[in-house]
Amino acid sequence: MRILIVFLTLFVSSELLSQEGHYIKDGKNLIHLTTYGEGEPILIINGGPGMSSKGYHSLAEKLGEKNLAIIYDQRGTGQSKSEKADASTITMKGMLDDIEKIRMYLKVDKWVVLGHSFGGMLASHYTSHYPERTKGLILSSSGGVDMELISNFDITARLTQKDRDSLFYWTLKIARGDTTYNAKLQRGTYLASAYLNDKSHMPKVAKRLAQTNMEINGLVFRDMRKIGFDCKPILAKYTKPVLVIQGAQDIIPLELGEKAHKLFSNSTFVILEKSGHFGWLEESELYLKSIQELLQKTAS
Repeated sequence: MRILIVFLTLFVSSELLSQEGHYIKDGKNLIHLTTYGEGEPILIINGGPGMSSKGYHSLAEKLGEKNLAIIYDQRGTGQSKSEKADASTITMKGMLDDIEKIRMYLKVDKWVVLGHSFGGMLASHYTSHYPERTKGLILSSSGGVDMELISNFDITARLTQKDRDSLFYWTLKIARGDTTYNAKLQRGTYLASAYLNDKSHMPKVAKRLAQTNMEINGLVFRDMRKIGFDCKPILAKYTKPVLVIQGAQDIIPLELGEKAHKLFSNSTFVILEKSGHFGWLEESELYLKSIQELLQKTAS
């Protein structure tokens, strides 16, 4: 299939950093990405599924001070558009294809891939299919390399009874047809505390959670079950540097991070003692230092 590439570029200039927004058009589909800085490339895959890269710009900007940091909206989210959203288009294979289109568009031979939360699962999937295209892998509060977490996960266990009741109330309102932003934000507000150790970041996380497209979320997890998502057999042979980084108070069990760490032959496991799910918000200095150490190992 012939891919027509068009782009719109926006510059935010400073002495150290430039920001550029791009669009890749593929038939009736559109991929939106933003790049920060220049140098060795690092792709940042955001969490979700069903969420855009909004909320990851601050992380990309920090990493863009020394590297070319890339974020993008996953298919059907944010400014990325899919001709239709159904089981034939919202698939893990389709999302891998999007990542490869971004790599080719930017003329990147190899890059470091950082995946956060669900993005860590997608980053693992990408690396298992394109190990020759990655120089290193960063799993940030990752959902894992197989379906173990999804099979046993109960996020409400970290909530107070009051928060659980309020979460149920707003979830039910949405299920009954209330699609207003206020309803989504209220649901996000009562869910946000489960993600954080430092509750001062709750407004940011609540807004992040409010943007979830539940239709896409369900389609992605359905596809993962369909394909029997399990990256372990291939990733066990991956020898390039890997960083597993996770908060001690994360909603993701530390045991999952430990299993990922043991799977790889060349990995480092960093536990952020004062963090929940968003290390770059709660322990920015150590989080970024750990990533820079990995990037130094992979620099050509």
